[in-house]
Amino acid sequence: MGSHSPRPRPVFGAADYERIDAGLVDTDRLLAVGYPGDSGSRQPVHTVYVPADRFTPSLPAEWGAAALAAAEEAGGVRALAELVGLSPDLAAEVAPRVEAKLRSEPIEDLRIDFEDGYLAPGRAAQAGGDPDETEDAEAVRAADQLAAALAAGSATPFAGIRFKCLEEATRRRGLRTLELFVVRLVDAVGGPAGLPDGLVLTLPKVTTVDQVKAMVYAVERLESALGLNPGRLGFEVQVETPQLIIGADGSHPVAQLPHKADGRITALHYGTYDYSASLSIAAAYQSMEHPVADFAKEVMQLAVAGTGIRLSDGSTNILPLGDAAQREEAWRLHARLVRRSLERGFYQGWDVHAHQLPTRYIATYAFYRQGLGAATERLRNYVAQTVGAVLDEPATARALAAFVLRGLQCGAVGADEVLASTGLTEAELTGLAHPRLAHPRLAHTAAVPN
Repeated sequence: MGSHSPRPRPVFGAADYERIDAGLVDTDRLLAVGYPGDSGSRQPVHTVYVPADRFTPSLPAEWGAAALAAAEEAGGVRALAELVGLSPDLAAEVAPRVEAKLRSEPIEDLRIDFEDGYLAPGRAAQAGGDPDETEDAEAVRAADQLAAALAAGSATPFAGIRFKCLEEATRRRGLRTLELFVVRLVDAVGGPAGLPDGLVLTLPKVTTVDQVKAMVYAVERLESALGLNPGRLGFEVQVETPQLIIGADGSHPVAQLPHKADGRITALHYGTYDYSASLSIAAAYQSMEHPVADFAKEVMQLAVAGTGIRLSDGSTNILPLGDAAQREEAWRLHARLVRRSLERGFYQGWDVHAHQLPTRYIATYAFYRQGLGAATERLRNYVAQTVGAVLDEPATARALAAFVLRGLQCGAVGADEVLASTGLTEAELTGLAHPRLAHPRLAHTAAVPN
């Protein structure tokens, strides 16, 4: 008969476990509250900024038509796709999807701009009016126009305003515009229940954590006054100043933001030109791919990892508006920069002109479709627990599922394709990408991240 080794004498007792638990209470709370992970909801692939006075409910359709017309001048979307570097086969695969997107949903996220792109003081002076009265009126008009778009079904999935920053010179003007817009919008949509889920408020030129705390107070006051549920109003923070990346004490204030805003921050957006100018980069060299931009964005990426706060890259001001040669060069640049951002984990960017839309979607759709085959094969093997050429761990499976899900949400990939290649529905794919939303059928694959 074989002998069995005796079971080791236990060292840890109940008191030991209780002591360790007690010492890690704060850590457990921080991980649960401060690092909840991504929500799994849709993130737009871009934000389009338009001056407040130019916004109308028909603007998205007008931009879509202008984008298609610009692509047609270049020989069509397929020819433009090849022009910016796609192979003929990939261009043929991407082009019809981009054309459909530009007809049905050309803008995913629209920001009605009362900051850098807004010129009310100049217009008011020309008309002999008061700049504050002009901006007051246009804040109300913007809310009415957005409400009209919502009622007509022409609103973009995400929309909102960017108001002036909370620095002393513009603080009260910015808060006044925010107040007028939100109060009017709630009234125009029939009360708190009618407020769109995709409402976005953008706080620009943030320099300190205290400015974000002030914004938290402002939206809390609006919620209380308007009968909105606590936490209903979130906001984006634009990272445009070096002081937010490295503070006067040598710390990284941007890393404190997720933990000082009561869960209100939805995204960090990098501001290419304000940030570059703050570091005295010559105008000709200000770019999304300048080393100072990459450093800032890497800090941003580290600061929000695991918090559920999304990231957006900035914009390029090189627009395809000149002669044929200039347009081709600008389109190639834009497509390359969009692809570069995607490869670095920035799944959103800024667009500032309709002619940038074709290359936004060409580059985005190519990114997802090129990676689709390998990602779905590995997902299929992972779900079936089949050993393939690559043995993926749960963390990698989450990344694969998130990649496919993003492609599905923006229109680059079809739900039927995903189901055929992986056997997964969109709900199941979402649960695999975000284990806290795990689908019962895939319980055996769920692994909540550390």
